[in-house]
Amino acid sequence: MPFGLPDRAAAVRPAARVETQVPLPAPVSDAALAERELVLAAQAGDTHAFAGLVRMHQRRAYAVARAIVLTHEDAEDAVQEGFLHSYRALDRFRPEQAFGAWLHRIVANAALDIARRRKVRDADELPETVASPRPSRDPAESQELRARLQAAMAQLGARQRAVIVLHDIEGFKHAEIGAALGIPEGTARSDLHHARAQLRRLLGDVREDL
Repeated sequence: MPFGLPDRAAAVRPAARVETQVPLPAPVSDAALAERELVLAAQAGDTHAFAGLVRMHQRRAYAVARAIVLTHEDAEDAVQEGFLHSYRALDRFRPEQAFGAWLHRIVANAALDIARRRKVRDADELPETVASPRPSRDPAESQELRARLQAAMAQLGARQRAVIVLHDIEGFKHAEIGAALGIPEGTARSDLHHARAQLRRLLGDVREDL
């Protein structure tokens, strides 16, 4: 090869291939697949499929409602309204969404509407995990603590009460609370912080017993 002339073979040699890995989609759980099948069947008019969705989500839907309203009866009303509304709006639901998050938002809105309509609310039947005293406590002290907890929770706003119960009692994550209440995840975190602070102020010297 003459000096200074380029190597033609080198010039046309193909560049080395760079292997790229396409990320695999996250696996879909059996429960999610079963839920999607029920949603599609319900959207096609299968009432038994919608009943299956009700059974699948009614416990958590009740927890969402019960976190917002103060009575069992109001929570049941909110759940019933929420399921009825979701059934009527089912044709607008996109199956690629999470049905539970969509439903919880509807139930939360129904519960908030009920809470706003009730200017005087009964404070009976707090969630058992909050209201139940420690077994070793003196019965008289236990009754007093229960009453103060009820009164303090009743003084919280509906959304403050909701974030405390959903997070601390029901184990919802901040993102799930935000989705249920229609607020950003950061707002759910902030609401929880402020709700806990207000609850401590309301309880005063009882806060150490919680």
